[in-house]
Amino acid sequence: MKPLRIGVVGCGNIAMTYMRNAALFPGVRLAACADLSPEMAALRSREYSVPAMGVDELIASPDIDLVLNLTIPTAHFDVSMRALASGKHVFTEKPLGVTAAEGRRIVAEAGARGLLVGSAPDTFLGAAGRLARRLMDEGAIGTPVTGTAFMMGRGMEHWHPNPQFYYQPGGGPVLDMGPYYITMLVSLLGPVARVSAVSRKGQKERTITAEGPFQGTSFAVGTPTTVMALLEFQSGAAVTLLMSWDVFAHGNHPIELHGTEGSLRLPDPDTFGGTVALNARGTGWDERSTAGSLHGAINWPFAAPDRANYRMLGVADLAEALRTGRKPRASGDLALHVLEIMESVLTAGETGTPVDIAPAGDVRPAALGEAEAAALQAG
Repeated sequence: MKPLRIGVVGCGNIAMTYMRNAALFPGVRLAACADLSPEMAALRSREYSVPAMGVDELIASPDIDLVLNLTIPTAHFDVSMRALASGKHVFTEKPLGVTAAEGRRIVAEAGARGLLVGSAPDTFLGAAGRLARRLMDEGAIGTPVTGTAFMMGRGMEHWHPNPQFYYQPGGGPVLDMGPYYITMLVSLLGPVARVSAVSRKGQKERTITAEGPFQGTSFAVGTPTTVMALLEFQSGAAVTLLMSWDVFAHGNHPIELHGTEGSLRLPDPDTFGGTVALNARGTGWDERSTAGSLHGAINWPFAAPDRANYRMLGVADLAEALRTGRKPRASGDLALHVLEIMESVLTAGETGTPVDIAPAGDVRPAALGEAEAAALQAG
C-alpha cells in the first residue's frame, strides 16, 4: 500500500514535532500543510518541503488521504467534521472535542462514512507505555486494586506570554493534561464506570510574570485549577486522580498502580519514554529504563532535553490499521471515552455528585508489541 498522504491543518508549535517525526514512519507521507495564517503555513512549507495550501483547499484536495488536525481545541470539531465530510480520515490533537457531545458527533460521522478517526495522545504507544502494558498483561502486579495519578505544578503564567485561555472554561488542568494520564490508565486498566470529584480555584486571579505584552497584568480564573477525582474502573480497580496548577513542589510519582501481587510505577505519560519500576510483593523497586528502547530514546534535545517525543506514532498505527482492516489503537472511541471521563470529572467536582459513565464497550486498545512497533518505523 502506498503511504498515507497527510495534510496538516494548524501549523503552530506542535506541528513541528509531528512534521519532523513523519520521516520516521514510512507508512505516512507529508503531502501539504495549511493554517489560517498564510505566513505560518509558508514557514512550515519551507521547513519540511511540503506544499502550503489554504485550509479549504487542503480539506478538499484529492491528494490528501488524512487530515492531521493540529488546530486549537475549540476548532477541533469544525475541522474534523469538515474533513470527514470531504471523505478524509482524521487524526486530531487532544482533546477530540471540547465537549463529549462534540466527540460523539465526530465518532458517529466517521462511522457513518466508513472513515477512521484517531486522536492524541499516542504517548501510551511509546516504549514506557508498551513495557507497562506488557507487565500488566503478564500479571506482574496481580489483580489491580488501587492506584494514584498526579499532575501538579504552577500553571503557565510564568512561562507562557498569553496564558489566559488555559484558565477559562474548556481549559484547566483536567482538559489540558488529563488526556495523557487518563488514556494511559484506560490502556492499562480498561474503561471507567464511575467518577467522583471535588474541585477548587486556588486563586481568583493570576498574574502573568512571563516576558511579553501582558507581563505584570492579571486576569480572572474561570475554571477549576485543582481537581481531585476518584476513578472507578469496570475491572473493579479504583484510582485517585489529582490534577492541579496550584502546587509549587511535590514528591509524588506521576502514576502508581497497586495490585494483589505487587506495584508498578510509571513515568510522566506526556513522554514516550522514561523509567518503569516494578515492585513484586514488597521486594524492592526494579527500575527499567526505556532510554535505549524504540520510541524511548530522547530525540528532541534542543526543545525538550529530557524527552522522548515520537508524536506521529499514532498516525502511523492508524495507517497500518487501514492497510490491515483492524482498529487503530489511538482510536476515536478511546478518545471519546477519555473525553467523557474528563467531562464527568468536572461535572462531579461542580455538583458534588458522583457521575456514572455510559458503558464504553471495547475501548481498551490492543497492546502494541515490540515487533509491531518496529515494523511501523522500519516499514
